[in-house]
Amino acid sequence: MTRKRLLAAIAATASAAGLLGAVVTAEAAAPSLSAAFTQSSVWDSGYGGKYTLTNSGDANSTQWTIEFDLPAGTAITTSWSSVLTRTGQHYKVTNAGFNGTVKPGGSASFGFNTSGLGLPTGCTINGSPCGGGAPTTTTTTSKPPTTTTTVPSGDVVDVGTAAELQAALAAASPGQTIRLAAGTYRGSFVATKPGTAAAPITVTGPSTAVLINDGPSGEAPPCPAPTAGWDSGYGFWLYGAPYWQLKGFTVQESKKGIVADNSQHTVIEGVRVHRIDEEAVHFRRSSADSVIRDSTISHTGLVQAGYGEGVYLGSANSNWACHGNSGGVDRSDRIQVLGNHIGPYVAAEAIDVKEGTADGVIRGNTFDGQGVSGQNSADSWVDVKGTGYVIEGNTGTFASPGTFANGYETHNPGTTPSFPNGCGNVWRNNKSDLGGVGQYAIKITSTSKCSERPNVVYASNTVSRAVNGLTNVPVTP
Repeated sequence: MTRKRLLAAIAATASAAGLLGAVVTAEAAAPSLSAAFTQSSVWDSGYGGKYTLTNSGDANSTQWTIEFDLPAGTAITTSWSSVLTRTGQHYKVTNAGFNGTVKPGGSASFGFNTSGLGLPTGCTINGSPCGGGAPTTTTTTSKPPTTTTTVPSGDVVDVGTAAELQAALAAASPGQTIRLAAGTYRGSFVATKPGTAAAPITVTGPSTAVLINDGPSGEAPPCPAPTAGWDSGYGFWLYGAPYWQLKGFTVQESKKGIVADNSQHTVIEGVRVHRIDEEAVHFRRSSADSVIRDSTISHTGLVQAGYGEGVYLGSANSNWACHGNSGGVDRSDRIQVLGNHIGPYVAAEAIDVKEGTADGVIRGNTFDGQGVSGQNSADSWVDVKGTGYVIEGNTGTFASPGTFANGYETHNPGTTPSFPNGCGNVWRNNKSDLGGVGQYAIKITSTSKCSERPNVVYASNTVSRAVNGLTNVPVTP
């Protein structure tokens, strides 16, 4: 018999006997949270830390807040599975959306990496002492992980944990290969060391090596840049890191998938990017002469549908104040998008080619438009606002659900005679199935704005199940 039923039975019996001279009260069920700190790894200049929360009460805890201090000289650089704010050396950490509820007997956790070796003190959970501060270390502190040691250029560095990967990225040198073991890597992964044309830096792993960033957290800078105390939420971030090659692994459950900022000659090959809050792959801040090929992208825009592009080339001119690092323009030029499978449920365009970019190639890709959202004018496979692109040999299909207007579109923001955005592009040998919904396979928005550099649609393009036809402009034989 449960306690509630037992008390009810006692009360009923006492009342019937006329003996209920005292009120019987039941103690309300309540959660009881505690938290314990552990170190998952330690290296020369920092460590990986983790707090594990346990509910020993008899009711669900629906939210939690942990606060603690770090000594001067130590700061959290990245965190995950939480929302983190900082005031001086005092940190306040609240639950993420997915781990706020802790059932009786259950647990939740969050983690972080530091710069500096000082340990947390004064830990409280929901205002009560939580027993943190004196850590139970799970690795020895007398010897840093092997990935923090200096390795000769060209060597292979094998990693199997998030901390090892972060250390390897921080120590990367030209010609080096960082090799991921299968498993889940949860954290912030940022590369800032340049490779060279003769000796690129490579990160490679199987598709079962999965990178997840549960950020963002902390106070963001005015323009995105690696900043102490701020986690961008990007799954993998190249920043000022040209000549990197990313091969084979998976990125998922992050704010953005892979972002290349001012990182020319980036090669992304055979990766999988899916279940992303915003865009999957973004070449930004003049990350020119780069390639993405033989990769698979799906299920983007889970939080910001209108910004859930599959591959995003350059930046809108409204963002050039941050990303326009080439004469005030984001010149992510000559990027090749080759042989990728993009969709379904890519909420914005499969490929968004922004104004100010030029001379790229979009070839041999497969576009599945199912699930395109229509938000923020996202209603086509490819939107071309750049100049001089060759778009050929692609196959596109559309099936409901989704909002779909045309297969390929051009637009001309900010076009002048000296800056012909959305002009001079060429389509040939593309195959389009518009699902009985799309108007044109290739919709050219303006011919007058491109009179000096017209867009060209060749007769080798084909279309089926179109409302209007192949294109709205004369076809070139």
